[in-house]
Amino acid sequence: MFQEEFMKRAIELAKECAKRDEVPVGAVIVKDGKVISVGENQKEREGCATRHAEIVAIEGATKAVGNWWLEGCELYCTLEPCAMCAGAMINSRIDSLYFGAYDQKAGAAGSKVNLFEAGLFNHDVKVSGGYMKEECALLLSEFFEKKRKR
Repeated sequence: MFQEEFMKRAIELAKECAKRDEVPVGAVIVKDGKVISVGENQKEREGCATRHAEIVAIEGATKAVGNWWLEGCELYCTLEPCAMCAGAMINSRIDSLYFGAYDQKAGAAGSKVNLFEAGLFNHDVKVSGGYMKEECALLLSEFFEKKRKR
């Protein structure tokens, strides 16, 4: 069940990204009502295309639980995941995904494609989007507006 406090934490992480000139996306993984891992985009600072917020959070969560299997975990993210991140959520057995802004160009939870379609893979992730979407989308639009001005 969606809990606003976790999306607010993801938004704070995204704001920190923007300060470091990273695309502002934050992710939080919760198990049994407690945050076990967080992630933020690190593509620029790490020089690696796979350092998306969701991937960073999943890596931290696997260490926190001591296993790659993240059954019972929920992932909160400020942006609809891309295909890479959707695949990582499916493969790590995340139970539920709650995201903020929709991504019409690369969203893999229904905007561009839907990798979370029930029965498509060996694990189904429950997906729900649009939470605090205005705030999440504003972070992204302001970030790219500033980048264009530079």
